[in-house]
Amino acid sequence: MRHALVRHLPYTPQQLFTLVGDVERYPYFVPWVISMRTWNRKDLGGGVTTLDTEAAVRFAIVRERFATRVRLDAAAPSIEVDLLSGPFRHLRNRWRFTPSGDGAELSFEIDFEFGSRFLHGVLSANFERAVTKLINCFEQRAHHLYAPPGSLRLP
Repeated sequence: MRHALVRHLPYTPQQLFTLVGDVERYPYFVPWVISMRTWNRKDLGGGVTTLDTEAAVRFAIVRERFATRVRLDAAAPSIEVDLLSGPFRHLRNRWRFTPSGDGAELSFEIDFEFGSRFLHGVLSANFERAVTKLINCFEQRAHHLYAPPGSLRLP
């Protein structure tokens, strides 16, 4: 399954990169992420860092864990996530943050396939809605962190 989404947001590319790259905070603002563990952080130079993560997630009756390798490129700025282990045959997502007008364009792409027909059946029906909800979580978090005091609250 593949899906791509683009949003224009009133924040800098660096602010969005920092927000999305702070994977340890996901359990605080992404409702289905129960816990997140990171290890093996490496500075590769040139603004590139890699780290491994393990997320515990819950969707309805499904609870799963999966591990990924995250590549953070501060110079680009972009973030790439590739599967290490878990209930997927493959998983890859990419975040890009590009200056645009008075803010930034956030581009998110995801491509994955579940290893189990059961998981595929349960979760694929709501896939596009889940991606939209995920991006909305990041938008709300960005507003909370970066919006000027007194600005209108996002729904």
